[in-house]
Amino acid sequence: MPGTVLAPPPEPARTRVSPRQIADAAVAALHAEAELTPKPGLVDRRGGGAHADMNLELLTASAEALREAFEQCADAATRMPPGPELRARIGAVGRDGERRMLAATGGVNTHRGALWALGLLSAGAARAGSIDAAAEFAACLARLPDHGAPRREQDSHGEQAHVRFGAAGAAGEARAGFPHVTGHVLPALYRARSRGAGERSARLDALLAVMASLQDTCLLHRGGPAGLAAVQRAAAGVLAVGGSTTPDGARRLAALDDLARTRRLSPGGSADLLSAALFLDSLPFAQGRIRHADADLSVSR
Repeated sequence: MPGTVLAPPPEPARTRVSPRQIADAAVAALHAEAELTPKPGLVDRRGGGAHADMNLELLTASAEALREAFEQCADAATRMPPGPELRARIGAVGRDGERRMLAATGGVNTHRGALWALGLLSAGAARAGSIDAAAEFAACLARLPDHGAPRREQDSHGEQAHVRFGAAGAAGEARAGFPHVTGHVLPALYRARSRGAGERSARLDALLAVMASLQDTCLLHRGGPAGLAAVQRAAAGVLAVGGSTTPDGARRLAALDDLARTRRLSPGGSADLLSAALFLDSLPFAQGRIRHADADLSVSR
């Protein structure tokens, strides 16, 4: 298929990736998610989508502000054994990273959910030799209590939606081993590539796959169960007619975009999981998966 190559099988021994390479890959994944266009209700090259307080420049600054946090998470995982002390270190790094993010964005919460997911997965990537192993290592850390964390109210929209609607949210997704990343986003990405779709279309279809299935707490906060259901149905509808590359799929995607913008519905949780999937897909141990020649997140081997 034009533009698509099949990488060789992974080596039996674990391919080591430095903390700096892991951090670079995590930040590159955040940039790739932000720049992907057109995304329904999300910040992209056209503007802020459903967000009046965000734009692409702000997301770019936010991603760069998190680079050190991702590197520190990966470095800690290489130096400390798995357990409560490592979990506490990851938590402290994450809280410092969040402060840096908010300072860079003037207080706007651009990437809190992505920081949680990619911070844990950065630790997993430093210790694991496969996508599934990285996700499970991250899940094991997420299941441990962070005794160093201060008590905090349900101050984030995701936490409020978790309490009100019972959605798993970012914490539940991590504790379960990122099932939407490994079971929805990555398979959809590989299916689209195997059909010969361009990388932009493959990533859009992967985003739609998670939007169609995730109890996205950002959508629940903004639109309640009805808003979530409307977006899920519309996203599934695009995929049902062959995805964003088909004429009918493109029309349905435009209608979904209009719905999200008109009703101020932002699938921010889905965007965070797309970033996580793009990060894992870019790492050396993702070799053997179907990759595009123009996929631009590859870590230097």
